[in-house]
Amino acid sequence: MNAQFKKGALEICVLSQLASGDKYGYELTEVISEEMSIATGTLYPILKKLKDDLYVETYLVEAGEGPARKYYHLTEKGRAYQGQQKQEWQAFVKAVERLIG
Repeated sequence: MNAQFKKGALEICVLSQLASGDKYGYELTEVISEEMSIATGTLYPILKKLKDDLYVETYLVEAGEGPARKYYHLTEKGRAYQGQQKQEWQAFVKAVERLIG
């Protein structure tokens, strides 16, 4: 898959996955990797930006083995942003489909 296509779509993919429930970073990577190939660590800059913009918040959950996991939770502001981004993405996809036939 074209890297530029993925770059433009990853933020909405992350937001949409978090809209369905809280997830930790590796879990998000695994879910998204089922549909498109992404390198380990690709999502963390996106998650940092979303946190800095107050679209997500984090909390730690102790794991049975190993260190605690940092979970990401979509805030109300993040839910509104996800809805807006989803609408914009769908309009964009429809426009591209019309253009390419």
